[in-house]
Amino acid sequence: MTGDDDLIDWLRLAATPGLGADRQRSLLAAFGLPRHIFAAGRSAITGVVGSVAADALLAEPRQDWIERARVWAAEDGSHILTLADADYPRALLDIADPPVLLYVKGDPALLQRPALAIVGARSATPQGDANAEAFARHLAAQGFTIVSGLAAGIDAAAHRGALAAGAAGAGTVAVVGTGIDRIYPARNAALAREIAACGAIVSEFPLGTPPLQHNFPRRNRVIAGLAQGVLVVEAALNSGSLITARLAAETGREVFAIPGSIHSPLSRGCHRLIRDGAKLVETAEDVVEELRGRLGTHLPAPAAKRSATPQADLTLDGNAARVMEAIGHDPVDLDTLAQRCSLTVDALYAILLPLELDGRVASLPGGRIQRVGR
Repeated sequence: MTGDDDLIDWLRLAATPGLGADRQRSLLAAFGLPRHIFAAGRSAITGVVGSVAADALLAEPRQDWIERARVWAAEDGSHILTLADADYPRALLDIADPPVLLYVKGDPALLQRPALAIVGARSATPQGDANAEAFARHLAAQGFTIVSGLAAGIDAAAHRGALAAGAAGAGTVAVVGTGIDRIYPARNAALAREIAACGAIVSEFPLGTPPLQHNFPRRNRVIAGLAQGVLVVEAALNSGSLITARLAAETGREVFAIPGSIHSPLSRGCHRLIRDGAKLVETAEDVVEELRGRLGTHLPAPAAKRSATPQADLTLDGNAARVMEAIGHDPVDLDTLAQRCSLTVDALYAILLPLELDGRVASLPGGRIQRVGR
């Protein structure tokens, strides 16, 4: 880790108003460590970034901001990694614009392990959530750290799945688009605490940074950069997940997508990715096989097989089996489903209730029903 004196200089560099990451890296390339930048003098700095930026850089530093970061870094499980640190994730050095600083809450060692990013829609379907959780759990048990963005929907399901793999799994990393001391959305606060305890939360943004829209595409490039591949579970055509997939492809990472119903708007982004060359996957083993060639001898060893007995399956009676078959694999409204089964809506409700309690079907907005999992 960076020493305290050097850390102050790194924080001062990162805190300079109007000095973006590109110019920060230009200064580091020209002078080396931040302390050498501040010792170089105005004329030399001006030659690299111009006079306005040089004046901002050499102005009185924001001591309150720097002190707040130092106090945070002294807390248990809190780390600030710089480009000069041996613990800085090597995978991020492959991208065009690696962050100069990373704030990490949890175990920074996870940032060095083989990883897969799992991303997708915030307003995911129940089947999408189930797919993300199942894929993440299996891949974490196979030794892949699961990286995602702590958003609602697919991101949260992927984190939950990785955590469900337990101590034998490879953990999960949440890359956030806010300051690391701000949890967004607030509903994921408990999940964030669990990730910080068993995995890692990562941000490049200063403490206290609120959820600003333009920061999330920058967050996405870190998600893509940390992983050997990106799996998109569900995505509309305007989804930010497609940005993550594009950034991954541009950096030479593998892109995977799960196909879905031709009638679902949340399948169209995945279908576009597949048309553009993403690998179509139906099982987690499809991902493992594809990454095996990329990682070679660096492929992580799978976790030991668990001895737990699979949950007993619920035996369906004739009516329930007929309803499940009639639902198919696309969402269907109740009236249509009742017609397919030759049942009244009241009779259909009586059959659907235990199926929903068992997790076999889920209710969607608009009175539609969707089959889940099995």
